[in-house]
Amino acid sequence: MNLCSPYRLQVLGAFTLESIELARFIVNSVEDKKAEDILLLDLRPDAIIADYFVICTGNSDRQLRALADGVREQVKEKYGKLPFSVEGTPDSGWMLMDYGDTVVHLFQEEKRSYYDLEGMWRSAHVLLQIQ
Repeated sequence: MNLCSPYRLQVLGAFTLESIELARFIVNSVEDKKAEDILLLDLRPDAIIADYFVICTGNSDRQLRALADGVREQVKEKYGKLPFSVEGTPDSGWMLMDYGDTVVHLFQEEKRSYYDLEGMWRSAHVLLQIQ
C-alpha cells in the first residue's frame, strides 16, 4: 500500500477504503435524508486536517439528528466504521462527524452562514454541489 498516493487508504480489516469513496457515500446518505445545499470539497493537497469536507444543511434540530444518525448507521453497516469523534449537538444547529480523511459538517442555515466554511476554504476544489 502506497501511503503517499493522492488517495490515502484506510485499512478496515480485510477491506481497503479510499477516502473519496467514503466521502461520496456520505453525500448519498445525507441526500437520502433530504439534506439541502450539499457540498463536497477536496481539501488536498493543502490541508492536513482532512482530505474531504462534506457540508450540508438541515432545516431543524430533528433533521440534523436524523442526518447524523443516518450517516453513522449507514457507514457502520457498509464499512464497519464509526466516527473518531462527534462534536456539537442537533439543538446547537451544528454537528461535526470526524471520519479521519473525511469530515462531515451538518448545519442549520443560520450556523452555516455564521461559520462560513465555504468562504474559509474557498481555495478548495468543489467536487460536487447539490442544491
